[in-house]
Amino acid sequence: MTTTVAVFGSCNMDLVAYTGIAPRRGETVLGREFRTAPGGKGANQAVAAARAGAPTRFIGAVGDDELGERLRAALTEYGVNTDGLRTVTGNSGTAHIVVDDDGGNAIVVVPGANASVDSLAPGDAELIAGCGALLLQLEIPFTGVESAAVAAGEAGVPVILTPAPAAELPAALLSNVDMLVPNEHEAAVLTGSADAREALRELLNLVPEVVITLGAAGSLYGNRAGEIVEVPAHPVRAVDTTAAGDTFVGVLAATRAAGGEIRQALERASAASALAVGRHGAMAAMPTDQEISEFRAAER
Repeated sequence: MTTTVAVFGSCNMDLVAYTGIAPRRGETVLGREFRTAPGGKGANQAVAAARAGAPTRFIGAVGDDELGERLRAALTEYGVNTDGLRTVTGNSGTAHIVVDDDGGNAIVVVPGANASVDSLAPGDAELIAGCGALLLQLEIPFTGVESAAVAAGEAGVPVILTPAPAAELPAALLSNVDMLVPNEHEAAVLTGSADAREALRELLNLVPEVVITLGAAGSLYGNRAGEIVEVPAHPVRAVDTTAAGDTFVGVLAATRAAGGEIRQALERASAASALAVGRHGAMAAMPTDQEISEFRAAER
């Protein structure tokens, strides 16, 4: 087993509008800025892991359009191996994001090429085998997520799943998941409980390890051995929370794949998220390994 992180998932172009107050249903508001930026939960997590120091492979799909070319180039620029990134006929995935002055966001994802990632392509299982962790999300078809999880399980590769967008998780998928990393909302959807500790207990009936991210309240970890770890968030002014969750998971996986203990992994992930929310964008906001270390050192 190596320290390499494999990511099997979505790759989108983010189309981001910045405005003072996000529009309500039926309302039109004026924005002050528009940006395009590479994103998608899978690609974001891959970049976060790579910038945190892990050799990282991304497996997914883009369209044969100009956006697809830009997405592939961006992943390569950030140090992610794209040997598993296939090109299919049609549009690349897009995410339409509104960011308000409080740093909050609302997102509509149009899957595009991501909808084609419904199974492993030839060579994908080999890219997963031997890695220190496989990251999965739910922005591609469940059949694709399940096939990657099974391949990882057969190869003895730990599987870390972000259950987003929130959805009921099939038993066949959960049987191959080692760690589940939902946010508060996703944990509530999965368990019916808005209490994080109660949700943690229920989720541990499904998978061996769980991390619930709690936004400004930090994160809560538990495992079936009864270990509980709580890590507070860093008090920072958020300007854009788009990349916070994906940054957290990518850095968590990179640290665990390198042999880091869970508290170290959570603390590094928390620091990375704090840095990311203080910057605009998704991939561009993600900190490097050196930036994470310097931030943590300054906090001591």
